This record gives sequence, C-alpha cells and structure tokens, in this order.
Amino acid sequence: MGMTFAEKVLAKKAGLSSVKPGDIVTVEPDRAMSHDNAAPISKIFKSIGVEKVWNPEKIVIILDHAVPAPTDKHAKNHKDIRKFVAEQGIKYFYDVNSDGGVCHQLFCEEGFALPGHVIVGSDSHTCTYGAFGAFSTGIGRSEMAAVWATGQIWFRVPESMKIGIEGSFPRGVYAKDLILKIIGDIGADGADYKSVEFTGSAVKEMSISERMTLCNMVIEMGGKNGVVEPDEKTLAYLEKIAKGDFEVIKADPDARYERVLKYELSELEPVVAKPHTVDNVSPVKEVEGLKIDQAFLGTCTNGRIDDLRVAAEILKGKRIAKGVRFIVIPASWRVYKEAMKEGVLETLIEAGAVIGPPGCGPCMGNHLGILAPGEVCISTANRNFKGRMGNPESEIYLASPATVAASALRGVITDPREVL
Repeated sequence: MGMTFAEKVLAKKAGLSSVKPGDIVTVEPDRAMSHDNAAPISKIFKSIGVEKVWNPEKIVIILDHAVPAPTDKHAKNHKDIRKFVAEQGIKYFYDVNSDGGVCHQLFCEEGFALPGHVIVGSDSHTCTYGAFGAFSTGIGRSEMAAVWATGQIWFRVPESMKIGIEGSFPRGVYAKDLILKIIGDIGADGADYKSVEFTGSAVKEMSISERMTLCNMVIEMGGKNGVVEPDEKTLAYLEKIAKGDFEVIKADPDARYERVLKYELSELEPVVAKPHTVDNVSPVKEVEGLKIDQAFLGTCTNGRIDDLRVAAEILKGKRIAKGVRFIVIPASWRVYKEAMKEGVLETLIEAGAVIGPPGCGPCMGNHLGILAPGEVCISTANRNFKGRMGNPESEIYLASPATVAASALRGVITDPREVL
C-alpha cells in the first residue's frame, strides 16, 4: 500500500522507510515562522534556560499583526522582538518597512515555502504554504519556543483526505467560494487533524494565488495541513526566489485516504459565511440585500494582486455606496507596489476606498478598521468569530473579493454576477 503526501514527507524527515496514521515521529523543521507573537515566545524560550536558538537561519520573524504599532503596548512588543533578533543573530527578520507584509504572503514571496519542506509557524494559517507542496502547520507558542531551543518537534502522523476538483469556475465564482462551500459542507471539524490534499484538473488550472486561498483556510475545517501537488507553475514561481534546496514529494497513486470528496466547479455559485462561524455557509442570494457598514478587502486569504484586480474591475468608474467604508489592505508591499503601477489602487481610491499599509490590521481587531457595536462587515478574511474584528456585538460575513466589492458598490450584500 502506498503512502499519502503527509505520510511520505514525515517518514522522510524522520529517517523512516514508512509511517502510518497514528505513528509519532520527531523531525527537524526546515523553517520556523513567527510574527508579532515572537515577543511572548522569546520569554518562554528564555525560561527554558538555553542561551542560543538552534539555528538562526531557519527562523523567520515577520511583523504584521499590528503595523505600524497602534498602541504603546504593541510598540513595546515590537521593541522586544527587535532586541531578541539582534541578540540571537536571526537572519530573516522583516520589520515595519516597505519590505514587509502579512506573514503568510511574505513568507511565500520570499521563497521560504518550498516543496517537501516541513514548516511550522506560530499562527494557525501557516497551512497556506501547502500551496507549494510543503507540509506546513500552525503550532502553539510553547511549542515554538521548544523548537527554537531544540530544533525538534514531534507529530502524530495524520490521517489524510482527498478533495478532487474538476471543471471551471463560472463567472463571478472564485477559489474563496469553493473553499467556503467545502467548509460549509463538511463542517468546522470535518477534517479534524487531517492532511487535506487538493487534486484534480481544476486545481492544476488554478493560479498559485488561488491555491494559497484553498490551503489557507484548511484550518477552518480543522485540518492539520492542506497541500497542492507541485507542478510547472510552482517551479516557475520558485525558480529565482527559492531560499534553499527542495524535493517535490507526491502521494502514491495507491495511497489510502480516510475520505474522498469530489467537486464540480460549474455547479458552484457565490457564497458567504454568515456570523459567527466559518461553516455557517449559504448562497449569497439568501442574504442578498442585507445592509453593510464596512467592506474589507485584504488578509492572507485574499489580499493578493489578482484579488485587488477583481475589485477594481467591478468598481472602475463607479463610487461605493454612501455610508459604507471600503477598506483595502494589500497583503504585502510587493502587492501594493504592483497594484500602484497597474493603476489598481487609483481605481479603488477613486471609487471611495481607503488604502491601508500592508498588514493584518482589522482582520483580528487590532486597528485600521475596527467595528462598532451593531455594525455589519463583509470581508475577504478567513474568520468571522464573534468579536473577531474588535466588537462582540458586530457581525462579519466572509466572501470572495468580487462579492465584497459588489457589496461595497451597492451598500448591501450583493451577488457579484449582478455587477460584473
């Protein structure tokens, strides 16, 4: 019997010929990523009693959750991180400057997300890097401190599930609609601690950005990791930026999966995730007409250049509805500059959007778009939990960039097919 992707990667990293679901393996991660929470992690690290991190070139720290610092507390946090980075000689540190961005976007742009690598991050959406064929997963702060100290982490080998995707997206339907549909179908715990492999002809046709959107939200159905098999698109993307060697690892044709799902893209329509859970999914048409106060386009899920282009196409030559705040935050400064050169930002500004500096900002309620009690926001983010954007009495609907832009235009939740 062959092995799944997760089984093959973890066996190789553990120096074993084979493993099976449920086995415990110990591996050395190829990379360990942290963001603003590197400050509390550094305090745990120091309490262990180890003077130096195991490998300063394998640790990546990216400030993004509250940049520039909105409060003195955040500023102190950043200061502590800078001091730790200097003390430890950590090579890959991305401070608050125009080389930065949202950690998951920047990690990929900088060539750290590589096929066959095992990557851990102190953020649950570290699973994004599976879009490049990596086994990547989020871990806790104490776990990360232990990784910094020892260079080791143990995993229980996960069961695997395969999601086969065929066909082509209808107009107005995007990767975000697909992943929300899947999460709605199987539930927030439907892939609990599973390795989720996205396969099929439709996945091969998807852009790197679309694959990142799929893998990014695997954690919202409980997954341990998500992965897309690397192909010529992956290798072309990494050709000039890969930081390190890598090996493409693919699941065996006769691998055994706990569950296999199939989706036909032509059957999909625009959807939203309604408050206050990501699996509370319904077609846009069922909530169409609901008044919104804010629309938010950005985050590690949908803040890339193609997402901004979709919004600009809808809003070009038009103005957003009165009484609506449309906040746009590119996922990185690289995306920001590209959108600026293409005129995408100008189009969005002329439509009434407010452009924020790359970072996480309002996604988890830090700044740059906090909601007031009773307000409704439609967002391209990955979570809509109660209080996620700052106030527990506000409501968040998750949707694609097209649905968010169309809703900003009309002032109510709108099916993007009506305005494309």
